[in-house]
Amino acid sequence: MATVRASCPTCGDVEMTTREVQVQVCTATEQGTYSFVCPRCHLIVNKPAERRVVDLLVAAGVRQVNWDLPAELSEPKVGPPITYDDLLAFHFELESDDWLDNVIAGGGPIGSR
Repeated sequence: MATVRASCPTCGDVEMTTREVQVQVCTATEQGTYSFVCPRCHLIVNKPAERRVVDLLVAAGVRQVNWDLPAELSEPKVGPPITYDDLLAFHFELESDDWLDNVIAGGGPIGSR
């Protein structure tokens, strides 16, 4: 089994086996990343990977997982973009004790009350 050397932002260079690394590739954009749990600090580390790096890791025996973009990205966007005021109104709405009751009752858009 091959050894993979990678860099943890906390510990610096670390070595792992190919079983401890995973490659992820987006099927729509073909952009790749690889991830691992640092063997020293146990931090989950995600790094971007160019096609060449993906190919090298997979050839060494690292498991590749393909993933798709969420379907919601393809849905038509209706209405104006969310503003900072909308976000602030949402924040204050969530601070109220009855925010969920208002949503269930169909109280209309946040900030309209």
